Amino acid sequence: MKKISKEEAKKRIEELREEINYHNYRYYILDQPVISDAEYDELMRELKELEEMYPEFITPDSPTQRVGAPPQEEFGTVIHEIPMLSLQDARNEDELREFDRRVKRALGLPLTTNIQYTAEPKFDGLSCELTYENGIYKTAATRGDGVRGEDVTLNAKTIRSVPMRLIKGENPIPLRVQIRGEVIMKKSDFEKLNQELAKRGEKTVANPRNAASGSLRQLDPNITAERKLDFIAWGIGVVEGVKFKTQWEILNQIEKWGFKVSNPRKLCENIEEAVKFYREMEEKRDSFEYELDGIVVKVNDLSLWDKLGTTARSPRYAIAGKFKPRQKTTVIKDVVFQVGRTGTITPVAILEPVEVGGVVVSRATLHNFDEIKRLDVKIGDKVIVQRAGDVIPDIVQVIKDVRTGKERDISPPSTCPVCGAKVVKEGAYYKCIN
Repeated sequence: MKKISKEEAKKRIEELREEINYHNYRYYILDQPVISDAEYDELMRELKELEEMYPEFITPDSPTQRVGAPPQEEFGTVIHEIPMLSLQDARNEDELREFDRRVKRALGLPLTTNIQYTAEPKFDGLSCELTYENGIYKTAATRGDGVRGEDVTLNAKTIRSVPMRLIKGENPIPLRVQIRGEVIMKKSDFEKLNQELAKRGEKTVANPRNAASGSLRQLDPNITAERKLDFIAWGIGVVEGVKFKTQWEILNQIEKWGFKVSNPRKLCENIEEAVKFYREMEEKRDSFEYELDGIVVKVNDLSLWDKLGTTARSPRYAIAGKFKPRQKTTVIKDVVFQVGRTGTITPVAILEPVEVGGVVVSRATLHNFDEIKRLDVKIGDKVIVQRAGDVIPDIVQVIKDVRTGKERDISPPSTCPVCGAKVVKEGAYYKCIN
């Protein structure tokens, strides 16, 4: 590269950053690139060279600074200024309607009143909070226990859909804003990751949510950068310098700032429109690139949030409408015993592999021998398996009509399968005494 003056370099660096940020937005947020990969690489190459020539112009929000940070020894702890509460679950349409009635009773409104709600898909990942000051990315933290999370600043900025700078528009950029959302992984990228792990002889990951969580929480940010993570924004924490009146306004503004936001989403005039959206999303859940485990319904009017308040664990103005667990039939080939840290022995069914909700299931917990007795399950049985909470494989029913008589009873172990020590029964569980 030909030598240019310091002032020219500063100007060109700013131009390149703006251009690269624009193309990142087109590619990673809109999925509508307007230049080729080669042209994009050329812009990045020029920016890197200029920053090497003039390192005093390197800033933390430069596109060149997303990756390359050294491994960390541990994650720091972050205290959330506004707790990241978990949502109460509604397991069906009737429970969504009951939520609506609770809201009206709490507000002292007639049950015939229509309340406006927002409804959006609930992506199954790891909740995270990103902090921006004057539009520039500063820090990131996981939800953790809702009060304390882990500092994942270096890792989150490797996610290409996390903007280093907020896009300026008609409305002013906040002095400070915390963007909350979900770190997720596409089902296709999850499958590729497991194939790569298996090739290297490493342990595979159970599901896309665990893959997203484990990838973000790598001590080496460069490993996180290799994993194809995504970030879908769904709300805000602290905001300074900008005021909002509705959740719908927040979602639309977050999108204008350059974030991916849940799509489709719906502004519902009453709970029945939210119930209809819940039904539609459950029918379409397998067509999404990401795992969905429900929808989130929130009171739209933010002034009502303060009136409704929160419990110790969850807000009263929002609820998660969870989808029914996916179920498939398969056969129990064998039963093995796992020993936990406290010596508790858990029977685990080895299954004929079956795909349940996009994940191949080959093992399911039988919990304990009281559960085995309740189900009346045997080796060789045809069973219905589901991913409880769409995560943990669980046997929910034995199809006894197709038994052949060749099925075998499941007997408790007399000795520990790990150390060979004596086993004792304590309540529903068998334990190793060693």
